[in-house]
Amino acid sequence: MAAPSERSRHVLFVCPHGAAKSVIAAAYFQRLAAQRGVRVSASAAGTDPDPEISPRVAAALLADGMDVRGQRPRRVTAEELATAWRVVSLGCNPTELAAPGPVVERWDDVPSANADLASAREAILARLTALLDACDGGLA
Repeated sequence: MAAPSERSRHVLFVCPHGAAKSVIAAAYFQRLAAQRGVRVSASAAGTDPDPEISPRVAAALLADGMDVRGQRPRRVTAEELATAWRVVSLGCNPTELAAPGPVVERWDDVPSANADLASAREAILARLTALLDACDGGLA
């Protein structure tokens, strides 16, 4: 088994429907982590997932070079919450699905992507830098 410092960290982004804000956050987080050379992975999930990723979100991400068209929203699991290095909540409370324990960073002030996609993307990008700094610095 790898030492904790050698294991890849995983960040779980969760929003109510797993179709917009969490998808935006996971896609940009993975891109920015790769650009920095930070070993970390990310995924998106929802507490009550929609049947598909928002077409507007998929188109905006594709225009920025990130293709999420083959992905489908999925329900967050208790196991994911328990094993994630970080959990970021965007307008929901995923800890209701798991035993007490996971530390959740709440980004509840991110605007609705359906109402204002550009503002939601900018708010998420502004927060990702600090989260990546934590990953890069090895903070737990």
